[in-house]
Amino acid sequence: MKFNILTLFPDMFPGPLGQSLSGRALENRLWSYKAVNLRDFGLGKHKTVDDTPFGGGAGMVIRADVVEAALLTITNTPSPTTNHRIYLSPRGTPLTQTKVKELATQPEITLLCGRYEGVDQRVLDAYEFEEISIGDYVLSGGEPAAMILMDACIRLLPGVLGNEETPLEESFSNGLLEYPHYTRPAQWTTHTGHILEIPNVLVSGNHQSVKDWRAAQSLALTRKIRPDLLR
Repeated sequence: MKFNILTLFPDMFPGPLGQSLSGRALENRLWSYKAVNLRDFGLGKHKTVDDTPFGGGAGMVIRADVVEAALLTITNTPSPTTNHRIYLSPRGTPLTQTKVKELATQPEITLLCGRYEGVDQRVLDAYEFEEISIGDYVLSGGEPAAMILMDACIRLLPGVLGNEETPLEESFSNGLLEYPHYTRPAQWTTHTGHILEIPNVLVSGNHQSVKDWRAAQSLALTRKIRPDLLR
């Protein structure tokens, strides 16, 4: 899987994606990336990439011609079927695990990281960018959001996770939140002297009882924390 990243800060990549599972997967060529510096396509002596918005308002907007020039340097750009284009934006469709699974099947994805007040709408329309949001909040730029989307996709690629069944039991895999986990010691005493034990069912040896308990916990947690998922 290949990621093309259009950004004003290419040195931010791979960032945390160069560590742990995603880092090893990068070394093993299970995925790759190309960070394209929008500043290289800026205009004039100062390589200007933005301008004031028509109609007035605070802030600056990244120019459509600058984004297009950067976009045209990427292989397969004319074909949206082989190179899915995404603009990370707080007004986009919320990123879900279902969407991540869909994106993880794409051979190549181009991510546009906005800055300032955003990007000229015309380039988004002309090149069929899908707008995706990682949450109902605003970041200083799209780079952290791009890394989150990339990480979510990379971990689903074959050979990245040590246990291929891991994604099947995680939160959102079945529409619910994941059940609680416990490990040794079976009885743990906090520094204040509070004794906490694991649920007895987990050491019962009855696999069906464990499965039923986990399903019940998953449902209860979802009802408490994310009732919207049940709806």
